[in-house]
Amino acid sequence: MKLSADPERSTLYRELSARIRASDVDVAAVELRRISQQVRRSIVRMIDRAQMGHIGGDLSVTDILVTCFWGALSLDPKRPAWRERDRFILSKGHCAAALYSTLAHCGFFHAEELDTFMAPMSALNGHPNKIKVPGVETNTGALGHGLPVATGCAIAARLAGETWRTVVVLGDGEMQEGSNWEAAMTASHYGLSSLTAVVDRNRLQQGARTEDTKRLEPLADKWRSFGWEVRDVDGHDHAALLRALGPSSDGQPVAVIANTIKGKGVSFMEDRVEWHHKVPTREQTDRALAELVG
Repeated sequence: MKLSADPERSTLYRELSARIRASDVDVAAVELRRISQQVRRSIVRMIDRAQMGHIGGDLSVTDILVTCFWGALSLDPKRPAWRERDRFILSKGHCAAALYSTLAHCGFFHAEELDTFMAPMSALNGHPNKIKVPGVETNTGALGHGLPVATGCAIAARLAGETWRTVVVLGDGEMQEGSNWEAAMTASHYGLSSLTAVVDRNRLQQGARTEDTKRLEPLADKWRSFGWEVRDVDGHDHAALLRALGPSSDGQPVAVIANTIKGKGVSFMEDRVEWHHKVPTREQTDRALAELVG
C-alpha cells in the first residue's frame, strides 16, 4: 500500500521548521528536544506493538534525525520527490522505526500508519523502502551502502549544477565496513563539500562494544586522514548538532561524530548492549513512556 502525505501535519511541519531555522540556536534546541521526546515515545509504542525492532539504536539516533529534519534540511513532505530537496539517507537501516517516526511527525504520511510497523504487507517494514515510503531516498539495511550512495548523490548534484545537500547517518559499528572508506576517499578526492556524514557513535553494536569487536579509535583522525573536515559533538545536544550540521568551512566533505548513548532517554536501556534488538515487556514499555515525558 502506497503512503500519502498528511496535509495538516506537513503544513505544521513546514511552519515549525521555518521558525526553528529563524530562531537563535539555543531557542531552537528547546523545541527540537520537545519533538525528539515525541518521536521517542512513538518509537517505543511501535516496537511494543510489533514485538520487533532495534530500540537501542532507534533511541540513540533520534536527536540526530530530528535536528536534521527540522533544523538542517530543506524538505517538503507534500512533495517528497521535489527536485531541489536536500537528500537524507539513513545508512543504519535497521533503525527504521526512528526514521518512520520522524517522517510521520513531519507529515510525510499519516501517523496512524505507525501502528502497522512490521505487520504483514505493511509499507513500514524492518528496513526503509524507497518505493513504499515517501521521504526515503534509498533502500538501506545492508551496512556500508549508505555513504557510497550519498557520495553518488553529491556527485550528481555537482554534475547537474544543483545546490542541494546530502546528509547520511551511519552507525559506528558500520564503520567497520570497507566500502565506507572507499566512499570517504572518493568524496574527499572530489571535494564534495555538499556532503555530510553523521556517525551515530553510541559505541555499541550487535553483541558487544565496537572497540571489543573491531577497534575504531582514533575515529576522528581516520576521517581527517581521508581529507574530511571533522566535527566531534554531543549527539544529544541539539544546539551542538545544529552548529555541526552547518556548511563546510574548507570546501571538503564534513564528518560529524555524534557521541550518543544507546537507548537514550530510558534509564534501564541506556548503554546496555542487550537493547540492540531486545523488545521491552509491557511493564518496561509503560516505564519507558513515563520516562520520556517532556
